[in-house]
Amino acid sequence: MADQAAPAQEAGGVENAQTEGSGQVPISSMLQEPSYDVEVQLSDLQKDEENPLGSARTFQELGLPNEVLQGLVAMQFQKPSKVQERALPLMLSDPPRNMIAQSQSGTGKTAAFVTTVLSRVDFTKPTQPQALLLAPSRELARQIESVIGQIGQFVNNLGVATAIPGAIPRDGRVDKPIVVGTPGTTMDLIRRRQFDVSGLRVLVIDEADNMLDQQGLGDQCSRVKKMLPETIQILLFSATFPEKVLKYATVFAPSANMIKLKVQELTVKGISQMYMDCPGEADKYEILCKLYGLMNIGSSIIFVKTRESANRIQESMTRDGHKVSVLHGAYEGSERDALLDDFRTGKSKVLITTNVLARGIDVSTVSMVINYDIPMKGMGDAMHDTETYLHRIGRTGRFGRVGVSITFISDKKSFLALQAIANDLQVDLVSLSPEDWDETEKRVQRVIKSSRAQANFNPSAAP
Repeated sequence: MADQAAPAQEAGGVENAQTEGSGQVPISSMLQEPSYDVEVQLSDLQKDEENPLGSARTFQELGLPNEVLQGLVAMQFQKPSKVQERALPLMLSDPPRNMIAQSQSGTGKTAAFVTTVLSRVDFTKPTQPQALLLAPSRELARQIESVIGQIGQFVNNLGVATAIPGAIPRDGRVDKPIVVGTPGTTMDLIRRRQFDVSGLRVLVIDEADNMLDQQGLGDQCSRVKKMLPETIQILLFSATFPEKVLKYATVFAPSANMIKLKVQELTVKGISQMYMDCPGEADKYEILCKLYGLMNIGSSIIFVKTRESANRIQESMTRDGHKVSVLHGAYEGSERDALLDDFRTGKSKVLITTNVLARGIDVSTVSMVINYDIPMKGMGDAMHDTETYLHRIGRTGRFGRVGVSITFISDKKSFLALQAIANDLQVDLVSLSPEDWDETEKRVQRVIKSSRAQANFNPSAAP
């Protein structure tokens, strides 16, 4: 059974630990973590204890295996981020407790659950699967695999199997202690008895808002969970948790501790959010081409609604002399891996994609995200999709770096949808006009070339 592609749902993030999965040496000493408070809600079980676990100011306080500490030091992690500070003691507690964590991109959540997994696995059993990490796309699964390899680089017998389409042959077996995959492929491997789940200790679900949504991958995740040991520790992570998904999450991970941030704190702090008021739908392409020069200052991602639209825009831009690439779910897995590698390494600087890349993918050089089509959801695109917007724009402005998002509007429906998104996130969007291109270029360049964009950065007021 092929993994279902997530519908036009959210987007969100695997942080580069504090540059996760980017293939680059992390420079955590240069990171400026946004200021926010982490709210902790202990489960009833934990509340009953006389001394509930608090927070850890250093990784050494956590009692991590030496090899894991070495990996964190090698990656230049100087101290736990605020989310790691509160989440790691709870996730590493004995006996293990479930966790539901709402934590935005850029806060170190991937490193938090990877550190927990590496601490839970017994690597003297190198062929027994003990930890399963599920993600909505092969790209995100591969990125998590990369983070495990970086933090676990000093662990003896470290082995990671990828349960993604095409990775494990029909006559093969899952014979590594850590398994990272997508839910449909994982379910098939278990059903075909290629994957022995009897020794699993930890289940991690990243981008849990989409993974547990019944319109997304929820059915597959539920079926996988029913096949796993009842004693397994469940860790759910996501940048957003809509109310209906959160209710289900508390059933999926019973008696879970919870950590969360306030909604307005989820807006990525380093992004100046703008919108382009296009005269009509037919004018969007010409305006996109005019922005091409600005897209190449760093790297840029253009989000569109459909695969067909992505292909059409890429063909037109290439014909008009612009170098752009396209990536979406119609490509074979190996092609998708190669296209993303080219984008990571800078061979390709402008990437057109659908929501397949909206979640979790971290490429440190991305300075601009363009919402060519505004994210909508429901039958007939009936309603604005704030979560997808939030996750999409989170592909830039990572870890205190500068970033710009530009959303195209071309009619009353798209204007009202963007207005509703801005209200949900409590942000003011900067208007760009196609009538005054010199001023538009100045405003965008001012942000991209500034040393740091703030959440309330106003290009019109900047010196």
